[in-house]
Amino acid sequence: MRSILSLTIAMTAMAAAPLAAQVTAPLATPAPMAVEAQSRSATPLTAADLDAWLDGYMPYALKTGDIAGAQLVVVKDGAVLTSRGFGYSDAEAREPVDPAMTLFRLGSVGKLFTWTAVMQQVEQGKIDLDADINAYLDFKIPERDGKPVTMRNLMQHTPGFEESFRNGGTTNPEAAISTEQWLKDWTPKRVFEAGVTPAYSNYGASLAGYIVERVSGEPFDDYLERHIFGPLEMRRSTFRQPLPDDLAPSMSKGYALASGDPKDFEIFNMAPAGSMSSTADDMAKFMIAFLQDGEFNGKRILRPETVEMMHNSPLTLLPPLNRMELGFFETGINGRKITGHHGDTQLFHTSLHLLRDEGVGFYVSFNSTGKAGVSGDLRTALFDDFADRYFPGEGVDGRVDAGTAAEHAKMMAGNWVLSRGSASNFMNVIELFSQFTISVGPEGELVVPYLGLNGKPRDWVEIAPFVWRDVGGHQRLAAQVEGGKPVRFSFDLVSPFMVWDRAPWYKNTAILLPLFGASLAALALTLILWPVVAIVRWRHKSSLALEPRALGAYRRSRLAALAIILGMAGWVGALAVLTLDSDAASSASDPMFWFVQIFGAVAFIGGALLLLRSLQVVWTGKRSWFAKLWSLVLAASALSVLYVAFAFKLIGFGVNY
Repeated sequence: MRSILSLTIAMTAMAAAPLAAQVTAPLATPAPMAVEAQSRSATPLTAADLDAWLDGYMPYALKTGDIAGAQLVVVKDGAVLTSRGFGYSDAEAREPVDPAMTLFRLGSVGKLFTWTAVMQQVEQGKIDLDADINAYLDFKIPERDGKPVTMRNLMQHTPGFEESFRNGGTTNPEAAISTEQWLKDWTPKRVFEAGVTPAYSNYGASLAGYIVERVSGEPFDDYLERHIFGPLEMRRSTFRQPLPDDLAPSMSKGYALASGDPKDFEIFNMAPAGSMSSTADDMAKFMIAFLQDGEFNGKRILRPETVEMMHNSPLTLLPPLNRMELGFFETGINGRKITGHHGDTQLFHTSLHLLRDEGVGFYVSFNSTGKAGVSGDLRTALFDDFADRYFPGEGVDGRVDAGTAAEHAKMMAGNWVLSRGSASNFMNVIELFSQFTISVGPEGELVVPYLGLNGKPRDWVEIAPFVWRDVGGHQRLAAQVEGGKPVRFSFDLVSPFMVWDRAPWYKNTAILLPLFGASLAALALTLILWPVVAIVRWRHKSSLALEPRALGAYRRSRLAALAIILGMAGWVGALAVLTLDSDAASSASDPMFWFVQIFGAVAFIGGALLLLRSLQVVWTGKRSWFAKLWSLVLAASALSVLYVAFAFKLIGFGVNY
């Protein structure tokens, strides 16, 4: 659960009753041609072979990625197969990572503990998965389209909430607030109907944790320690922030780059969504419990049927891609059913995978973001390589003929918007710069801006109608087709909890973004040339020969351009502060946002009105053809900026975001 803003930007830039989403071809297509499968033989999964493989893999990965340290544990048949630490928990002091003692932050992997607590309450009859969650709350979540939010919606990331950034976290303990206060300060708008559109929600997961607290009658941290950590003998795990005195000395430092300075400990006000700290050895116990139907060392945290329900209650929206289960999501590879979770804080990057049929669990966590954010991709590549080595696939992909594939790629071309984002407030401006553009290559192939770990574009081949696979990799892309047109798509990596929908015409940045850039350039050029031309006239002792009415319009047009540029600069500065400093996304920044909203509204609206008035004066006066043309350019530019400001919510009043 990285700084939410950073995570949203990164993901959008790439990188109840279910909707019956059928991925069907709109055209009659020939039968798929078979593609020869790569022949792979499984290497027996033994401690000796796994350790040797990791010794060759991990040190090089950490060094080249500028990552300080990692911890990894693999369990098999109810026991730890290997538990390893790599690199350093403190790079300067050269303190090695100890998988039994060193704590790492889990980010959203910690949600699995929140969902486990929820299911314990389901077992006790205190929570109904399909009841309106308002029955368990002391404040109200509004309905949308007559439908309430259910716990099942929360567990499958389909309550329909927009993103929530403000007061999500801090590095200053004195600025931290309780989860209850954070939840009640502002309820994000429900922008989708419940149960039909996955849009990852930390707010939803935090609601679930708060509900556990209310129905159990125990504070959330106490509940976890008594009912999950205790039975699992996870003595070095906690959701508490700051860390308890007995655990704080063992906390790994977190880094952007191992070659840089460590950063401060992150505190999440949305604690149930990602505040957990733990060790690899403790996480092994959690995985063993779920691989043994909820039991560890004779102590049970869930009934077998509850564990089965959590792993086999899929929400099928975009077949054949990975789906959301109850709390866990599918991370399938090589044709095998695998469930798990990923987790990101600003600095720590984690993943957990359960191969329940094989009795194997895999957990890895990195304490650094690494060069170009490599840790996020590295954890995926590491598990892919692990699965390829020990659990290879035997399936054969189909293949759509070249002509049909080219036609389908053409139908996919265009701009797409990620379901996870802000819709009702100024953070919607992220969408202006992050729409996902799919295009068609010179040979009719699908071109997607989703790079591989090598930094190069992935090579997509259509293996079934509107289903593509990354050649040489495991990622699949699939589209939902309605009325003969693709209307939604996603990738295996994120399909359980995020999708892309077509950008509406009035917000399609394929046109708007170049127009917006050209408009700002024209206004800025006018502003720059204003003093330049004045200096030239002064040096040549010439005056601006304009009648008073035209001279007034000339000056007002330059002031209008200045106001619009300053208004946009204010927004750029305010949003840059949020992006660079996670502590800035707090109520302390409210005055800044009130100022840029008020000043921006006056600048954009007032500037457009002044330039329209200037246009009228110039065209009814005796100005040159160039002056008339440029007044038209300036008026159009101001209107373009005003449109973008309205469309992407830069004009509006409020500090909830």
